[in-house]
Amino acid sequence: MLNNYNHFKMAQTQFLHHEFGPLYREDAKALILGSFPSVKSREVQFYYGHPQNRFWRIMRALSDPAVYSAAMAGEPVALPSSIEEKKALILGMHLALWDTIESCEITGSSDSSIRQVKVNDFSCILKDCQIRTIFCNGAASYKLFMRYAAEGVTACCEENGIAVPAFVQLPSTSPANAAWSLPRLLEKWRQVLL
Repeated sequence: MLNNYNHFKMAQTQFLHHEFGPLYREDAKALILGSFPSVKSREVQFYYGHPQNRFWRIMRALSDPAVYSAAMAGEPVALPSSIEEKKALILGMHLALWDTIESCEITGSSDSSIRQVKVNDFSCILKDCQIRTIFCNGAASYKLFMRYAAEGVTACCEENGIAVPAFVQLPSTSPANAAWSLPRLLEKWRQVLL
């Protein structure tokens, strides 16, 4: 019973702000969005900080045909060794990376607990880049984006004479999405390579 109490105590509801900005260059053609940084990502101050999240393994495989072939054959994919290597992967594939939510009330890392949402201002990326597609990492991310941000993104594009990007839901890279193997995720996530 004490363990349950301590777990509950550790996962208190907090009102938090996103503490690290978007990752992109002007040559980005697609934007990948999460919902809000997890506890582990907030600790390391960068995207997809939990070592069991498969996002960075997917990016490594998509950026290197030999790693992709090995992953599709069921071989393990090593995580990039540093945040700098992770940044290079995203930028080298002409991708942008951010989250939908700038601030919210959240319990631990639970997307389903998110309340009092303020969305990020996507106008900087939309104006600076030629984003053709916005990919949401998982159903919860897509739902939050569509509920809180899609209308604003569309309005920003229309006001600035920019083509409205397609909004696409991809399967979550979270370890909680255990039904999806890495090869199965890779088949779907290949879409980000426009």
